Amino acid sequence: MPTYHLELLEGRTVEQKRKLVQEITRVTVEVLGTSPEAVDIVITDVKRENWASGGKLWSDPRS
Repeated sequence: MPTYHLELLEGRTVEQKRKLVQEITRVTVEVLGTSPEAVDIVITDVKRENWASGGKLWSDPRS
């Protein structure tokens, strides 16, 4: 049973997440030959103030 843990910056819509998990499940079934019911996906929404890249918080202005 494959389990995916996705961390995303908050702000995605439920519809975007729904489409994402449908596509991840579809590809997993295609590649691994498992059933859709065996695919688990956990999505964690992260506030921009709790995520940094290149030494800058995503809540800080970008140039």
